[in-house]
Formats: sequence, structure tokens, C-alpha cells
Amino acid sequence: MHEEANSKGKKESEAPNSPKKVKKGITIEFKKPADFKQIYAIGAAGGHSPYDFRIGFYNDTPKMFGDTSEAQVIERQVETEVILSPVAALELSKWLNQHISEYEAVFGPISRAVPKPKREPPKTLGDSTDLRGYI
Repeated sequence: MHEEANSKGKKESEAPNSPKKVKKGITIEFKKPADFKQIYAIGAAGGHSPYDFRIGFYNDTPKMFGDTSEAQVIERQVETEVILSPVAALELSKWLNQHISEYEAVFGPISRAVPKPKREPPKTLGDSTDLRGYI
């Protein structure tokens, strides 16, 4: 959430680790610790209590057991969890909605459809090429 408020109150994106002027001489500096780590996640799950919101970010890995006609198993690895106060969750929601709108204005609507490969990969016995998506 690297943003700076301009004179009209509109937020503008800035690079991480740069000082941020917010209002009336207040500067916010974003710093990353030496052990800072980024993760990529394909999804999120969580919930809330009266006190906080919890969001776990995860990745899925398909597992194949026996004949491909059997039920498929997906291993869901939770990579990290973020715990937010209700106010912070509301601010995150507003921030995400703003940035999704900006993204879609440049790149078009975000589609939930899984893109199809342009050409079929060659099939070999015992591989998982029949699996299209995880679920």
C-alpha cells in the first residue's frame, strides 16, 4: 500500500522503500527487514471475528493417485496469514477496489476464466496432461 495523497486527496502509487508525504509535513517511510520475503498465491481464504479479519494466502498442487478415473486430490498449502483490524480490513478493501479499477481501465476486465493453451501438448502415458485447472 505504497501511496501518497496529492493536494486533492487522491492517492498516487509510488515505489516501495521511498519516503511518503501524506499531510502537513508527516512523512511515512516504508522499510523492509533483512529477512523480508515475498510469496505468490493463487488464492485466499479466511474469516472474521468481532475483533479481526484473518486472510490465509495459499497455493494448490494437484496430487495424482492410481488410475486417472479416481478422485483427484488437491494439496492446498497456506503460505502466510495476515491478521487485520476491522478498520485495516476496510481500508484494504478500498485500496484493492481502487487498484482493480485502475488495472481494468488499462488492461480491460479481469476474467476468472482459465486461459486455454494455444496448442495441445503431446500426450504421453501416465502424465497429467488431461488435468485442466485444479478443480
